[in-house]
Amino acid sequence: MTNNKQGDPGKFIEVLGLTEEPVGIFYTNKKPEEGFSPKPMDLPTREMEIKNEIDWQSIFSNFSCVLGNIWLARKKKKAAYFSAEQFGCPGCAFWLGFMSPQSETITHYVSTGIPGRIEGEFYCDSPGEFRRIMDSIDPLPAPAKYCVAKPLGLFTADEKPDTVAFFARPESLCGLHQLATFVTNDYEAVASPWGAACTNLITWPYKYLAAGKNKAVLGGWDPSARKFFKTDELSFTVPYKMFDQMLSRYTESFLMTDTWSTVKKKIERSNETWRKKAAE
Repeated sequence: MTNNKQGDPGKFIEVLGLTEEPVGIFYTNKKPEEGFSPKPMDLPTREMEIKNEIDWQSIFSNFSCVLGNIWLARKKKKAAYFSAEQFGCPGCAFWLGFMSPQSETITHYVSTGIPGRIEGEFYCDSPGEFRRIMDSIDPLPAPAKYCVAKPLGLFTADEKPDTVAFFARPESLCGLHQLATFVTNDYEAVASPWGAACTNLITWPYKYLAAGKNKAVLGGWDPSARKFFKTDELSFTVPYKMFDQMLSRYTESFLMTDTWSTVKKKIERSNETWRKKAAE
């Protein structure tokens, strides 16, 4: 995956002004030999909840966010992986397709909470509305045991990502955003629906992919996961088909113009600013 017959990913990343390669995401029955994943736990299913068999104290004390594991994978150049046993949080278990329906405890937690028991996050104004949203999104069942995310350079010759996720700041994102329409001729090629960080990174891209839509998803809006993004950084996930189109056609686009050269100067100033702050 370090090279593509239609274009050089390294050069493409350089033109966009990115400081790291994107992450490929796919489902597989093969467990990565090394990488980052949550500790094994029992799935907190609705059936178990009805029987009062869930140890919520253990679930919350072993909380491990999808984006937190991917953050480590990005920094250490390794894989992050998740399964029905290693899901980290009930949100991941639901959004990545390892469990459905979501428990009522989490439904209340994400919305208004449970008085005297659990404080709400207030991302929806009622449990009923959050339940309606979850039913509407209806994540696809996981097609294999593991959901794996790892830098493209770690993919072997016999592996191929389903989607490719970029992590970038606004100037580089504007290049990706405009390029999505350039290669598809679809003025709605980029979507940014509501969801947790892992919903926009994984759930929505797979939903669009299953529907036959060549659509990018802009994400990273979840306040609870912002600590696992660099300052001012968002995610931009595309189906592999669009990534391939971008690689093969970016040299025909605005990315080769003086307009983009001006943007690149701003990207370089931004990167230098954040390098200095990181060194402080």
